[in-house]
Amino acid sequence: MKTLILNCGSSSLKYQLINSDNDEVLVKGLVEKIGTSKGVITYKPAGSSEYRDTFEIADHGVALEKVLQLLTDTNRGIIKDISQIDAVGHRVVHGGETYSGSVHIDNDVIKKIEECIVFAPLHNPPNLMGIRACAALMPGIDQVAVFDTAFHQNMPEYAFLYALPYSMYEKHGVRRYGFHGTSHAYVSKKAADILGRDYDKDFKVIVCHLGNGASVSAIKNGISIDTSMGFTPLEGLVMGTRCGDIDPAIIPYLMEKEDLSSEEMDTILNKQSGLKGISRTTNDMREVMDEAASGSRLHQLAFDVFCYHIKKYIGAYMAVLNGADAIVFTAGIGENSAGVREAVLKDLDGLGITFDTQKNDTAQDIIGDGKVKVMVVATDEELAIAHETKQVLSSKWNEIQKQRELQSIQEQLSAITGPVRTQIVLLWSQNKKLSKLELQILISKKIDFDLSSDVFDVLLSEMGIKCAN
Repeated sequence: MKTLILNCGSSSLKYQLINSDNDEVLVKGLVEKIGTSKGVITYKPAGSSEYRDTFEIADHGVALEKVLQLLTDTNRGIIKDISQIDAVGHRVVHGGETYSGSVHIDNDVIKKIEECIVFAPLHNPPNLMGIRACAALMPGIDQVAVFDTAFHQNMPEYAFLYALPYSMYEKHGVRRYGFHGTSHAYVSKKAADILGRDYDKDFKVIVCHLGNGASVSAIKNGISIDTSMGFTPLEGLVMGTRCGDIDPAIIPYLMEKEDLSSEEMDTILNKQSGLKGISRTTNDMREVMDEAASGSRLHQLAFDVFCYHIKKYIGAYMAVLNGADAIVFTAGIGENSAGVREAVLKDLDGLGITFDTQKNDTAQDIIGDGKVKVMVVATDEELAIAHETKQVLSSKWNEIQKQRELQSIQEQLSAITGPVRTQIVLLWSQNKKLSKLELQILISKKIDFDLSSDVFDVLLSEMGIKCAN
């Protein structure tokens, strides 16, 4: 099943074409600076060099049209035409309380995604642009929405509810939604597979998704029990440019002291805080660590604050889960920074959490083999979306596969000429006690004509030939 995976941002379109039958990535790429005259597209088929071009990209429709042109290009393409794409899987950031799983996109789903724009005004609109562009350029091809929030929608009410007047939840949907759900689900399941544990019945895991955006989840038997991001992705851990948890009274205090508008305050919290806010220079953890190693006090402080908050959440979620079978680090920082992992894990032996320095430095699958396994597991949200898309369309896809197999059989049968059919009848008539397998072997030897078992069965039925058992 060839699935086109799309992740549409406000001015970008990230894409992959994946064969979800064997998880092969056929091509990957990115369209940037959408809405400008200096748009950039990168296109990288498996086993080939990367192609890069600059052109005017008015909107997401133009971006997708360019992607489809490259996929079907005579020289660079990997498919003959668009009809060879079986489905499209979209990353959609917010599904509200409506969706606790991925869904086949129809008009009702589009309306629900539109209703959730109020919760994700920067993300859901471009997600919808991608969906509508596909409907226009790829009519008839199934589309599936895979929501960042879906995995966390089975949290217990006491975990997702804020202690505000209950009417704020009833009227405005103010609650913890959580994000990075696709990654948390994929990585936690993969960790269980690596450890040989029953994911749905006997597995408690804490997943630390650490990148420029970062979150931690407590997962029990395949269900998200709690997660650090909340009503928006701002809550929780210290991140690249987001502040994470703060006293909410700080907001009106600073707005009054600094004479800030709500938009200006929002910019400070989301784009000028976190690692960048403390270090004053960068939101890149690699640069933070380099500067800290060179003696910068503020960069060291940014690093320490970042790691300390992760440690606090691990401790809290150990309590929530009543112990954990594993702690997993994933995403850009989680997978690649041994220094961050070491700082987070240090002095947690009282909780049964230990790690091997050498294994940590080489980012092995299991870096701590104590009571609580400590793991580094690479996330792959595009592959997870491909799996989700295939699962949603499984019943329909099975029917499509049957139709394709029947079509293939008919094509092979039509290639069997009259003279060949006559020879087959003659071979059978000379010894009607032959079994089907014996007749098939005889045909292959005598007339040098090989037939698959399925095609042979249909052919015998068409010709009225009955073999011995």
